[in-house]
Amino acid sequence: MQNHTIYRVAEFERVGNYTLRIRFDDGSEQTIDFLPVLHGPVFGPLRDKQLFAQVELINYASCLEWPNGADFDPETLRNWPLYKDAILANRQVFLEPAV
Repeated sequence: MQNHTIYRVAEFERVGNYTLRIRFDDGSEQTIDFLPVLHGPVFGPLRDKQLFAQVELINYASCLEWPNGADFDPETLRNWPLYKDAILANRQVFLEPAV
């Protein structure tokens, strides 16, 4: 069983249309461009800039969530460089085939 450290999102700010700078309770920070992973039935709608901009910090869970219920585990966000490639690979099934 893999160890899963619990992190909490302390605060965030939008620094681009699909980019967030996220600070965690351990003092670490990640700046993430989410656009490449916004595909599929849950995350695809977030390609709408207005919907993406509605992200909120959910205090009781200490995570980020969008109005359509999309969210990411804070541990995934905290360690984004470790997970990014796997997330991108999983979302490839939702990409339209090249014409």
